[in-house]
Amino acid sequence: STLALLVLVAALALGLTLALLPRAPVNRFCTAPNNQTGFLCDDRVTCVPASWVCDRVTNCRNGEDEQEQLCGDLPHSLPGHLVFYCSNPRSWVYADQRCNGMNDCGDCSDETWSSAACPPCGQQWWSCSPVHFQFCSCIPRRLCRDGAQHCRDWSDESVC
Repeated sequence: STLALLVLVAALALGLTLALLPRAPVNRFCTAPNNQTGFLCDDRVTCVPASWVCDRVTNCRNGEDEQEQLCGDLPHSLPGHLVFYCSNPRSWVYADQRCNGMNDCGDCSDETWSSAACPPCGQQWWSCSPVHFQFCSCIPRRLCRDGAQHCRDWSDESVC
């Protein structure tokens, strides 16, 4: 019975030791719909776009995309893969807002600067110098030939 008691104490000590060991951080990177950078939920299946994290709407079943530990000190508390820093060091956007065609940083650094590494305009976009601050170097093709100038050279009305 002494041997059984020693084995039981050793097993309990081992279990307690393993429980107290720091756990490796969970890799939360995933690719969300439309090839966007995402946040992987605890279920290891659900992938939500980066900009859905800390938006006060629970998208993960257990609510881990809105937890204080993750959202307490934005953007510093977010995993690096969810954040893109604009040319102004105090400005940032979610990683899925980089290269989306919209001027999310306010200075187009999320669309045209080398740190953004954006591909050229896609099929649904027309390349030009936009007149509206909302766009950077492309406009959505749906704005072509709509009777309103969106490109400085009017190419959206004459060529697009």
